[in-house]
Amino acid sequence: MINPNFVFLGAAIGLSGTLLYARDTFRGDTHPNRVTWLLWTISPLLAFSAEVRQGVGLQSVMTFVIGFGPLIVLIASFANPFGMWKIGPFDIACGLVSVAGLVLWLVTSNNTVALGAFMAADAFAGLPTIVKAYKAPETESVNTYLTTFINAAITLATVTVWTSAEIAFPIQILIFNTVLIVLIAGRLGPRLRHELPPDPFGSPPVTTPIRSAGQP
Repeated sequence: MINPNFVFLGAAIGLSGTLLYARDTFRGDTHPNRVTWLLWTISPLLAFSAEVRQGVGLQSVMTFVIGFGPLIVLIASFANPFGMWKIGPFDIACGLVSVAGLVLWLVTSNNTVALGAFMAADAFAGLPTIVKAYKAPETESVNTYLTTFINAAITLATVTVWTSAEIAFPIQILIFNTVLIVLIAGRLGPRLRHELPPDPFGSPPVTTPIRSAGQP
């Protein structure tokens, strides 16, 4: 365990990455999915208020930053008309499931059900961005996911008593951001689809044919 005040360092690191993401969005270099980022704003800020009421302590700083950062990204996406990702039926469906999870979290009196509903809501909120990162990693920026991973890791390192209320959400953040880092930095989707990197002049990606054994 490290000093609990390190959560402020983690929060600063996490927020710095999100600010870089917002800058890239404003420039039009990154295209966030507004369904994801809207719900990533709402659910952590609601969770932050719940954590404060439950007396979680300094670890709730991570939750606040994880909600406040996406709000900045969301604003940046409206500042640049090209700084967004086109919303489709899949994104809307995930958003509706996420909202349903948040509603269940707010109305249930069972703490276990509430925690599960909240984590499910957060996961469905992020699912459209995971799919986007697989299909088009060039539309994403790895900075915010890397710094958020560090923020969550530092937060976990400051926990003295490991209860589900304190560690469940940070652990989910760690796992989720690990997946996104691999998809974006590793360009996993294009590699699995055997596509070459996009042409900087706007040409579509070239598909490399798969040769069978013995084919020249």
